[in-house]
Amino acid sequence: MAPQDKNTPPPLPEPLRVAVADSHTHLDMQDSSVEEALAKAASVGVTTVVQVGCDLAGSRWAAETAAAHDSVHATVALHPNEAPRIVLGDPDGWSRQGARGPGGDSALDEALAEIDRLAALPQVRGVGETGLDYFRTGPEGMAAQEASFRAHIEIAKRHGKALVIHDREAHDDVLRILREEGAPDRVVFHCYSGDAEMAKICAAAGYFMSFAGNVTFKNAQHLRDALAVAPPELVLVETDAPFLTPAPYRGRANAPYLIPVTLRAMAEVTAMTEDAMATAVAANTARAFGY
Repeated sequence: MAPQDKNTPPPLPEPLRVAVADSHTHLDMQDSSVEEALAKAASVGVTTVVQVGCDLAGSRWAAETAAAHDSVHATVALHPNEAPRIVLGDPDGWSRQGARGPGGDSALDEALAEIDRLAALPQVRGVGETGLDYFRTGPEGMAAQEASFRAHIEIAKRHGKALVIHDREAHDDVLRILREEGAPDRVVFHCYSGDAEMAKICAAAGYFMSFAGNVTFKNAQHLRDALAVAPPELVLVETDAPFLTPAPYRGRANAPYLIPVTLRAMAEVTAMTEDAMATAVAANTARAFGY
């Protein structure tokens, strides 16, 4: 692929015949306006999106955007990599807030209180993305990450909202903490990253598994194996846009309108028809997020 193609948005896929939802997207990190993104998505049969918060500003924005658009539902949370930055500081300003000094546990408690307040809003359908990320956060940040995850589980349960999990290279600990705390009624593993064995554990617990564009990547056979054993009533589809653009557009910006590309790949893996897969994920997403 020529380098200039990286900046060209992928073409509109053939529309789905059965409308579906993008169960996890970040409209605030995409180039187009919310209205443009929703219209483009709806034109190919993606008529609902779940806008996911990763920090206080993003969670407030998600709640406001969901209040303004019937087709948008919100989730609110401190991302697993955000909690350590609040506690320990973020001198590099890697996150969108810019450089920050250490705030300690009290700053984390304050931030969690705001997430708790937002989680009570009717347009907020989930608490997430929360969980554990051992890829970006080193051992020094793990205590803050785990404390934050446990607090989000409690918030989700108290408000009766779905829990949206970010699990990166931390499968065993995520599953263990869910057992220890007692999982909410509805749990979604966003951008499912485990193998078929873990998919069986999630299925037995009734956890939803949401598959993103990386299920189409050549090196992701473990994800296809997991999808093949996941019960159809527990499978969701997502973009995680602007990240994880499905093949053959990997490396370009992702957006909700590309859901059909991933959904068709998922149908192929499971030997379901496209319409059957779309019908299942549409119903599952509505059930997972209670809309």
